[in-house]
Amino acid sequence: MTVSAPATRVGFIGLGIMGQSMAGHLLAAGFPLHLHNRSPDKAEGLIALGAAYHPTPAAVAANADVMITMLGYPADVEQVYFADNGLIPAASSGSYLIDMTTSQPALAVRIADAAKARGLHALDAPVTGGDVGAREARLSVMVGGAPEAFDAVLPLLRVVGDKIVLHGPPGFGQQAKLCNQIVVAGTMLGICEGLAYARESGLDAQKVLASLGSGAAASTLLSRLGPRIVAGDYAPGFYVRHFIKDLEIALADAHASGLELRALRVALDAYRRLASDGAEDQGTQALIEAYRKA
Repeated sequence: MTVSAPATRVGFIGLGIMGQSMAGHLLAAGFPLHLHNRSPDKAEGLIALGAAYHPTPAAVAANADVMITMLGYPADVEQVYFADNGLIPAASSGSYLIDMTTSQPALAVRIADAAKARGLHALDAPVTGGDVGAREARLSVMVGGAPEAFDAVLPLLRVVGDKIVLHGPPGFGQQAKLCNQIVVAGTMLGICEGLAYARESGLDAQKVLASLGSGAAASTLLSRLGPRIVAGDYAPGFYVRHFIKDLEIALADAHASGLELRALRVALDAYRRLASDGAEDQGTQALIEAYRKA
């Protein structure tokens, strides 16, 4: 199958902070869009633009050639793919399943194996770039799966991302995303500690950001989240609770391979404390609050 608009019908399940924008780009690109979401009201804006809504994942599968999921937790992924009213039992032979959730590599392999047994093509394709990357269609997409399936859906992935890499067989997309989250965890610690030090030293935080952003400390995280931290803006581009989930998956996989990731463990502990203080639905930049003096 050659994926192209408007010939290819696309199903999209999971209309959160990033999923909303991603689905919107697909609709704007001319793909017939079929939606399902746990909270149906989140689909209203897209329905008004021409998308169709369905009550179950199975109903989406019955109306789509390619199905994309952008969910919260591995348990959600397992339910949407394997339940009686899920995607794998209902999808037509030859269909494509693309899970863009950050999830467990082993679950991605299970999905790929079950899909193959039914004549389906499955890819794990988690993304990074946050709310800004989703809105601007500049996500980095990390893919695991068969090269033929990757090539077939690449035109669709290019609608939501500008850096799309096939890392290897099923599960490798998830593993690449975990690498990303490990780096993000350590970077967020550094950004928040640096800005906490600037605050306690009496420095002008805006001037500090200008200096850091022009030197070796510059990063996408610093440029996007540094100003939010300084402004006390903790609106979520990526939820604390979802980041904790990602770090827990990464830590478990590292532990299983005998690898000790000390910075990851420190970051996970810090984010868990932040969540226990009621910040689980704030953005990851709220970590600066861990450095407030008692």
